[in-house]
Amino acid sequence: MAFTRFLIRRILTGILVLWVVATATFFLFFFRPVDAVARQLAGRAASPQVINEVVRRLGLDQPILVQYWHFLGNIVHGNLGYSYYNGEAVKTIIAQDLPITASVVVGGVVLWLVVGLGVGVLSATRPRSTFDRVSTVGVLAGLSMPTFVLGELLIIAVFVPLNQRGFSWIQTGYAPLSEGLIPWMGHMILPWITLATVQAAVYTRLSRGSLIDTLGEDYIRTARAKGMSERRVVYLHGLRAALTPVISQLGIDVGALLGGVIVVEQVFGLSGLGQDSVQAIDTGNLPVIIGFVLVASFFVVAANIIVDAAYALLDPRVRIS
Repeated sequence: MAFTRFLIRRILTGILVLWVVATATFFLFFFRPVDAVARQLAGRAASPQVINEVVRRLGLDQPILVQYWHFLGNIVHGNLGYSYYNGEAVKTIIAQDLPITASVVVGGVVLWLVVGLGVGVLSATRPRSTFDRVSTVGVLAGLSMPTFVLGELLIIAVFVPLNQRGFSWIQTGYAPLSEGLIPWMGHMILPWITLATVQAAVYTRLSRGSLIDTLGEDYIRTARAKGMSERRVVYLHGLRAALTPVISQLGIDVGALLGGVIVVEQVFGLSGLGQDSVQAIDTGNLPVIIGFVLVASFFVVAANIIVDAAYALLDPRVRIS
């Protein structure tokens, strides 16, 4: 019951945050002269007829509060606007882009968590060992490697040689999961490695430092004094407490990345949320920009609600906060 009340409070807080973001977005873009708003919504090359249609269709000639309630009502009903550049609804554009970005992020998260947590735990339980020193060098190398450089290196050193030898399983671009698990993974494996390399380095250092600090706590020494096995001490008591900062960082990273993995999508020719958001900014496609802002904020809020729920499960004291 306490967990349910805690979760309801966090969801209501998340809804409040989304309302604040939507309100700020509306007044940032719409609290201007009608002609300026209509021209930006319609596009730089829009004719006067199209601009008048935008004013009529969106009610830009109405009082600002009426426009505001109309804007919120559309969001609640899933109407994120209409792109006058390509003649598509914004939610249609997002629905086409989201599976691509989600494929990159989900696979990358699984890969960097497996590698990052695995190496971090082993390093924390063997401090100053050869493995710990080697992993430190690997972490520094991963943190120093720009994402776009790593992506290009993987294309040159992995994709091109394998395809020249007739090994066509690994590809660039995107294959939807509906075409099969193997083709989907073949198109995603290089973006996953590119995204996970830097992030795995971050999570290795984070999990290592957190676990070392936790293993120095009094209750850990007490558990050892009672004769509990070292494996049980580390994985049952130590790792559970050490995961809280890792989960916090994960919520921030996943929420932000679902808003668009810009560099990875650009390197591997993936037309996801990141690449299309950059194109929208470059062309001044205001409806798409607004839609992407709202969707990105939703992912950040949703990820942090999940993080709060995970906190409450790992540490029941959080539920009363």
